[in-house]
Amino acid sequence: MGRFILSRIAMGVPTLLIVAAAVFFLIRLIPGDPASLMLGDMATPETVAALHRELGLDKPLPVQFVLWLGQILTGDFGRSITTDLPVLPMILDRFGISATIVAIAVALATLAAVPAGMIAAWHQDSALDLGFIAVATLLLSIPTFWLGLLLLLLFGLELGWLPVIGYVSLAEDFRAGLLYLTLPVLTLFLHETGVIIRMARASMLEVQRLDYITHARAKGLSEPVVLWRHGFRNAFAPTWTLIGLILGNLLGGIAVVETVFTIPGLGRLLVDGIFARDYPVIQGCLLFIAGAYVLVNLIVDLCYPVFDPRVTLN
Repeated sequence: MGRFILSRIAMGVPTLLIVAAAVFFLIRLIPGDPASLMLGDMATPETVAALHRELGLDKPLPVQFVLWLGQILTGDFGRSITTDLPVLPMILDRFGISATIVAIAVALATLAAVPAGMIAAWHQDSALDLGFIAVATLLLSIPTFWLGLLLLLLFGLELGWLPVIGYVSLAEDFRAGLLYLTLPVLTLFLHETGVIIRMARASMLEVQRLDYITHARAKGLSEPVVLWRHGFRNAFAPTWTLIGLILGNLLGGIAVVETVFTIPGLGRLLVDGIFARDYPVIQGCLLFIAGAYVLVNLIVDLCYPVFDPRVTLN
């Protein structure tokens, strides 16, 4: 187990280095100069050059990259150009908000969609199966931002049941925090439910054709026992992989939902950094998201023996 974990971490290091290099050099292609944006339209070339020297932007790009990597290895993600605050505490503060939304949405989607997909497969080609397929396809067809806007219009503006925009911490006011989280969580829940239903159904269709399922039926076991005791565990393993990918993708793509509902999460911090040409914030956010993605995939791999005892981690 220990050797497996170390090998996966070692495999993740080149990934993070490639992401770091890509992020660092590609964001320099974004039009606009952070020093000019900070100083405004009335800035003179001399003041812009002086600010470049102060921020280290006058050095060659390879030198800037090496210096930045050296800071990252010491846990220093730099300071924000626009706010002059340390980047890492900003990321950690915002990450908690994004992680809460993503974790709740994916957990609820898993609890609802996995049984639905497996039951649909168990009743293949029935009206129930076709209904689940239709719902999943519909949810997948609606873009996340459009779904969020529709929910905001219905439950926020028309019915007035939920807050339209904003955020309240659960620690500050639990009830109000739940109300503000409902719409963004519901948006992600509905979209990811469609994805997981289709995957769970496809996995169960494969499993129920295997010999041990036929053998279990021949022994006289009831269909619910065959489904949950013999089919669920093996069918869930591929779905678990998809859930891990969804977690990683949502952490990187939640910016759309956070923008729609004006939630001050990690995605919103990244978007604000891009508009402000705040290089340290952009670099730090993207590298942090890549690291979280690698960690989530490691956790997914470590959980495989739980779902299939035949899998060993060497």
